[in-house]
Amino acid sequence: QVQLVESGGGLVQPGGSLRLSCAASGFTLDYYAIGWFRQAPGKEREGVSCISIRVGNTYYADSVKGRFTISRDNAKIAVYLQMNSLKPEDTAVYYCATRRAYGGGCSLEGSWYNYWGQGTQVTVSS
Repeated sequence: QVQLVESGGGLVQPGGSLRLSCAASGFTLDYYAIGWFRQAPGKEREGVSCISIRVGNTYYADSVKGRFTISRDNAKIAVYLQMNSLKPEDTAVYYCATRRAYGGGCSLEGSWYNYWGQGTQVTVSS
């Protein structure tokens, strides 16, 4: 059974950093893609970043380019989202999602993914 568990959210001041983790439970991510998404109250879900585990290519939304970095661990059982220079507008519930991607791609469209984690709250406030 494919399960994802996010962690690492919390309260941080503007300009601060957080690192989110997305851990795979019961499987390895070798032929999967992982996407990070966020949803703020009253707003639509937004694709933040994604990575193809096998190929390693990554993509970012314009709103986070240069501030966020997505990476995988060598054991291919977790993906991380390092978030630097956080802004109040980054406040949202952050979700990771996955699907098999033998071709090595990934997407910032939520409908492309099959499985979702439960989400972790990130609040950027002074």
